[in-house]
Amino acid sequence: MAALTETHHDAPLPALTQARRLVVKIGSALLVDQVTGALRADWLRALAADVAMLKARGMDVILVSSGSIALGRNVLALGQGALSLDEAQAAASVGQIRLARAYEAALEPHGIVAAQILLTLDDSADRRRYLNTRATFAALLARGAVPIVNENDTIATDEIRYGDNDRLAANVAVMAGADICVLLSDIDGLYTANPRVDASARHLSVVASITPDIEAMAGDAGTGLSKGGMKTKLMAARTATAAGCAMAIAQGAGLNPLSAMTQGARVTWFTATLDPQTARKAWISAMKPKGALRLDAGAAAALARGKSLLPAGVVAVMGDFQRGDPVAMEGPDGARLGLGLSRYTATEARAIAGHRSDEITAILGYPGRAALVHRDDMAV
Repeated sequence: MAALTETHHDAPLPALTQARRLVVKIGSALLVDQVTGALRADWLRALAADVAMLKARGMDVILVSSGSIALGRNVLALGQGALSLDEAQAAASVGQIRLARAYEAALEPHGIVAAQILLTLDDSADRRRYLNTRATFAALLARGAVPIVNENDTIATDEIRYGDNDRLAANVAVMAGADICVLLSDIDGLYTANPRVDASARHLSVVASITPDIEAMAGDAGTGLSKGGMKTKLMAARTATAAGCAMAIAQGAGLNPLSAMTQGARVTWFTATLDPQTARKAWISAMKPKGALRLDAGAAAALARGKSLLPAGVVAVMGDFQRGDPVAMEGPDGARLGLGLSRYTATEARAIAGHRSDEITAILGYPGRAALVHRDDMAV
């Protein structure tokens, strides 16, 4: 098992405090008391203090939180048994309000604005929705807000659900370009066997790759309120690390779990070989373009300096593409300069080509984004 590293102090572990952008997943069992169904308010206040501490270090923080169904079912007196789909969606619709209000109340004393984002599997599978979500994250984080993400259980059917927030957190990390994703759990990481039933189980501090041996160690068990077991966490790790995002499984039951990580609490790290930006550019580079944008000399030079492509620098639009589709970017001589994801359809791009960004609204009749291809969505 060359991919395993047992717990020791010399392991080259990622450092939480060095993250530029962090995604933290919070399970229902951590946030909601399993006996009473009530919010663990003291725990949430302590987590908010951790978030404030990390943000004070200049870090962007996104929280992916379970708990809406667990909170809502208590209000609707639905009991603790299995819920039908319509009961679960009803509970979520009630619980989402309470969940958002709880985060707002916990973060507000630290001067932090909480924002709610509800997602389904379709939102990350569809490229246009993916870009919309990515742009929303960027706008919120640029203004210092903390997005609180949850699966939109009120409308999602089984066919378009993640089904667990471990994988949702990993996908959010990819969308937002995070470099670290932390799954707060009821266990401090991955073991060679279930430590609750096998006293010889060994904790693993570093997993360099998810091999069949690693997969064999994952059990199915989750807590009473949680749908995610270790298998879903390994699936999340595959998604995150492939996009250049390191992932950790950490014990979250105690107060201030993120502070505990900064002080050396035992966790399991899944390491990434690429950084998020490099991984994203490699993903874009492998796409087949559905159109092309011919640039003037000024725009070509701006691209070489790492700038976004503005409509003013486009002299011709070729092909028929939709928003979010890959397009080739060509210099004045037709030589390919790179590939990027268009923020406009081909029809819109033709209309605004050669015009300043402040003219877009008047031309299209509705507000648009300043860049035709943003620098984060291109490989040059």
